[in-house]
Amino acid sequence: MKKLEFINRWNEEIFGEIAESSIDSIKDIMDAGRDAFSSWKETTVKTRVEYLAKIRKYIVDNLNILVDGISKETGKVYTDTLSSEIYPTIDIIKYYEKNLGKILKPKKVKTPVILMGKESYVEYKPMGVICIISPWNYPFQLSVTPIISALAAGNCVVFKGSSVTPYTSVLIEDMFNSIQLPKGVFQVVYGGREIGEELINQKPDKIFFTGSVATGKRIAEKAAENLIPIELELGGKDPMVVFEDANIDRAVKGALWGAFTNCGQVCMSVERLYVQESIYDEFLSNLVFEFDKLKYGSDYYDDIGLMTSKAQIKIVKEQIKDALEKGATAITGKKLKEETGFRINPVILTNVNNDMLVMKEETFGPVLPIMKFKTEEEVIKLANDTPYGLNSSIWTRDLNRAKRVSQQLVTGGCCINEVIISVANPHLPFGGVKNSGIGRYHSAQGIYTFCHQTSVVLDNGRKQREINWYPYSQKGFNNIKKLIKMLYK
Repeated sequence: MKKLEFINRWNEEIFGEIAESSIDSIKDIMDAGRDAFSSWKETTVKTRVEYLAKIRKYIVDNLNILVDGISKETGKVYTDTLSSEIYPTIDIIKYYEKNLGKILKPKKVKTPVILMGKESYVEYKPMGVICIISPWNYPFQLSVTPIISALAAGNCVVFKGSSVTPYTSVLIEDMFNSIQLPKGVFQVVYGGREIGEELINQKPDKIFFTGSVATGKRIAEKAAENLIPIELELGGKDPMVVFEDANIDRAVKGALWGAFTNCGQVCMSVERLYVQESIYDEFLSNLVFEFDKLKYGSDYYDDIGLMTSKAQIKIVKEQIKDALEKGATAITGKKLKEETGFRINPVILTNVNNDMLVMKEETFGPVLPIMKFKTEEEVIKLANDTPYGLNSSIWTRDLNRAKRVSQQLVTGGCCINEVIISVANPHLPFGGVKNSGIGRYHSAQGIYTFCHQTSVVLDNGRKQREINWYPYSQKGFNNIKKLIKMLYK
């Protein structure tokens, strides 16, 4: 039986393993989820909230174990793990604890005059068994958030984490086992592409996938054969736009964190930095000065950690090589480390242009390319010149301009004088446009995305017939015509 190894990115030691799930087991797992759904969907909101609270308390009580385990497997520094994996997860759990009842309560809506005497409302019903497939860059947060959202909506979940980070999936499985959900409500499978494909073959009621554009497209194609609903949270090539009146010190620090947090392995990383020509030299000078202060790649308490995937390191290095061959200049700072194992040196690239891979394709590594621009119109065109549309950021003291530009950027989210952080507000829906994905989660939308919405019209049943029912007559026709003219002329 094939094993998935637990690899410590900091020293490349193998500290454990787990058996891959067998292809033959997937049908039984999906059947168990369907059996459990018949009763789980009937649980009260109060009961589901109690389970959410248990998960939140477990995370808080086991912070050290979770932070250490996730950081060891991913190469994250401790602060990245605590602030970006743990904190947003417990915050959105708390949000759903407080708001789930209101979110799932049937919503009364207005009824038009022509339907006078009736009531109209929307009901929210769980879908069934949800297949959640998550990535390796944030293997805890990007797994637990959709899992708890689907469960809170009344669904059962079959979860497959990335085969690159199987130990974090074990931590998640242990966490959910600790709260003693009914059998079949939450199940974990382990493996790679073949296991994912078999999950889809078993026709789950929805697929929620976070990962690469290429894999997302394959999942969409496969799901379309059986009209399985999908939600795709994919990649980004996020632009950061710095206008001449920006707070330069703040923008410089925002650019460095936005580009290098989690070693640049963030779908919302700053991957294209546009700085207005009049402040470019000052901005770059400050950027390099602050860049040289960063600590990276040696300790859990450094600023920048390690890469998680050697395959991704290869992609990053290919993009840097392509840029340098086409005329870019690399600024690597004073504190170079030996690039061994999962360690890669962060780099700032100047003299870049749109013919370079680093400006066109998702990099997903610690690379910050910077370009000049002259006018607002020019930078809007540059920022939108990408097949991606996940997030963006605008830096200016002129908030009217910031709002004007934000309205013209084709992205799922936008931060003004901030970066990335819109994903951390549980009240905001999260997702992308274009190749960055399909659908939204977080906020109330994070529950509704796992619900069937049923539109209900209620009549008290006392009248014998309606004006539009049989038998038709010229008098009835004239009455409807008079009503239309009265209401809509």
